[in-house]
Amino acid sequence: MSMELTGKLAEAFNNQVTLELTAATVYRQLAIEMDVLSLPGIAGWFRAQAGEEIEHAEKFMNHMTDRSAHPKIGEQHAPVVNVKSVADAFAASLAHEQKVSEAIRELYRLAQTEGDIDSIPLLHWFIDEQVEEEATVGEILDRVKLIGNDGSGLLRLDAELSSRKES
Repeated sequence: MSMELTGKLAEAFNNQVTLELTAATVYRQLAIEMDVLSLPGIAGWFRAQAGEEIEHAEKFMNHMTDRSAHPKIGEQHAPVVNVKSVADAFAASLAHEQKVSEAIRELYRLAQTEGDIDSIPLLHWFIDEQVEEEATVGEILDRVKLIGNDGSGLLRLDAELSSRKES
């Protein structure tokens, strides 16, 4: 068996590249929504998250080219982001992270089925990353729910999240 990435797994990696770039678009829109609500810190957090999703897509693309596969970005269908509040934005974020997590688990299952040992370390990294992503977004969402309609609490969270730098 060669190191070359082909067939169903190469196609699945391409689908994942598209999903990661779609996630970046979702996060960009969430950043816009937070800018509209005059919460620049939270908007910046979402922009940084968008940048991270692009880095994730690049990790998959690099893995593919390293293994003589041809990455191709597929058609993106970014879901309509309809948020009226910070809680809505982080709920949308968590739902999207859960979707990405399941896609990574499916990739892992496929790599195992195909006997593709070379993909496993990369996929392990992504599994760890997704556990962290879901935990972080879930914690922020819990805090937003605790804050409720308390403006000062929301401004404090906005200030705290503003410390995250875009990568």
